[in-house]
Amino acid sequence: MDIGMMGFAAALGLAGFGSAFGAGVAGQAAIGAWKKCFAANKPAPFLLVAFVGAPLTQTIYGFILMNQMLASDAEGMKLLGMGLFGGLAMGASAYAQGKAAASAADAMGETGKGFVNYLMVLGVIETVALFAMVFLMGAL
Repeated sequence: MDIGMMGFAAALGLAGFGSAFGAGVAGQAAIGAWKKCFAANKPAPFLLVAFVGAPLTQTIYGFILMNQMLASDAEGMKLLGMGLFGGLAMGASAYAQGKAAASAADAMGETGKGFVNYLMVLGVIETVALFAMVFLMGAL
């Protein structure tokens, strides 16, 4: 087996790992915010689901990077390094985005305001994953 094959799995797997943890953290916060709304007899904003789903896009970026790696002529340690470090960058972005989304869900659940502002912050964090994917694809 070529060690570079592990890079393919790392690109997708580590990005997915971060997405799972990020969505999990954001989901817990959204559930807590909804509970507070229900307890106060306030309408529970459905838009909190957008915060929960935000970290999932990094898994797509990992998949895109993996496919580009598979189609390239690169071999061995280059593929392993790209997959490991690219997957880690995307996974860390997803986890950080989930933590920020958790705060956004809490804030919006309490105030019902600021949705676009919160999305802008999540977009800045998302940019880290996009940069990692695009720059690594350029190195192929």
